[in-house]
Amino acid sequence: MQPRQSIIEIFSTFVQFDADRFSRWAAESRLRRSIQSCLEQTPKETSEYFWALYWYKFWQVPETQPLAKQHLTAYLQEPCYWTSQKTAASFTSTQYKLSDCFQVAIAQVDRVLKGFNPSQSSTLKNYASIIFGSAIRETLRQRQEVDICTDWGLLRKISQKRLEESLQNAGLSLSKIRGYIQAWNCFKTLYVPTKAANSRQLSRPDDATWKAIAQAYNAQNTPSVSPKTVEEWLLYAAKAARKYLYPTPDSLNATKGGDDSSEILDNLPGTEQPSLMQEIIAQEEEQARNSQTTEVKQALIKAVSQLDSQLQEILLLYYGQKANQDAIAQQLDIKQYTVSRRLSKAKENLLRSLASWSQDTLHISLTPDILKSMSTLIEDWLQNYYNVSPP
Repeated sequence: MQPRQSIIEIFSTFVQFDADRFSRWAAESRLRRSIQSCLEQTPKETSEYFWALYWYKFWQVPETQPLAKQHLTAYLQEPCYWTSQKTAASFTSTQYKLSDCFQVAIAQVDRVLKGFNPSQSSTLKNYASIIFGSAIRETLRQRQEVDICTDWGLLRKISQKRLEESLQNAGLSLSKIRGYIQAWNCFKTLYVPTKAANSRQLSRPDDATWKAIAQAYNAQNTPSVSPKTVEEWLLYAAKAARKYLYPTPDSLNATKGGDDSSEILDNLPGTEQPSLMQEIIAQEEEQARNSQTTEVKQALIKAVSQLDSQLQEILLLYYGQKANQDAIAQQLDIKQYTVSRRLSKAKENLLRSLASWSQDTLHISLTPDILKSMSTLIEDWLQNYYNVSPP
């Protein structure tokens, strides 16, 4: 891939693939006119970091959010491409191509922008790379589960949280979701595989089991439903789960609306731009002076090394080898709930260490929002650390 050089290219072009390889940078004329107009107003600003913060600020304003998101999506094409290439290479058994991984990752732009905090993160590109990698790995893991499970196996394996999210994504009302979840709980209680090894390839429950599932559901709900209705609900839930866990990647490279549509840039409030410029410049300078990315990573690496040996082994098995809790429990000869508790304990210890380091080094006052942000950072870091450079 040939890196883009000019600010106009960086904020107005998109990766185009040919036979799953980078082909060229495709320009979007509307975005090109938009960034060109901005550069004409402030010709001295030639730093990509400045313009990334500039558009990030406008992304926070509802009226200018669509245009800003398109510019930032263009800006993040390169980290998305390299992260997709690196992450896809680590999954040798997947049928996902580089272009598929790229589309999965670039669909996370909203998540990147919502989670990014210029005062806490190093750069937008670095933060986006972590989110992109995490999204691809999660999708590939989910795809593997979705592909090899029957509907009944999938319903046995999926968590209630994931199933609720799937049904919400399908547009069901809260009352219907509650009914489906109750039916699913009855299914999980009464239809248990006789052999754990075959749980992914479960066949349809027999009629007697469906009758028992419907009776269990009807004992808790009115009006009563038939076994056939319960089966239809669960088949719908399985279909919704597959669609949610393995969505069809949609390209975000094309902007919405025709070229002749009015440009949001024309409506930006001119009286607000000078103060906004000053704020962005100040943030850029502060960002350059106080980049703590390496220090944070080193602090987390040190915190991991100070965990007891079993906690370190559990983290390695869970994040590095992608083993589930049951497999880890069997390998270490402990209970599954013990694995779950120790995973939580390890992450709590890392959060405590990072929080203490932040207070001592950065003099940050820890608020619930900051602790929540740190917890998310630790989860993403663990995913990246054990997949990229396992200890």
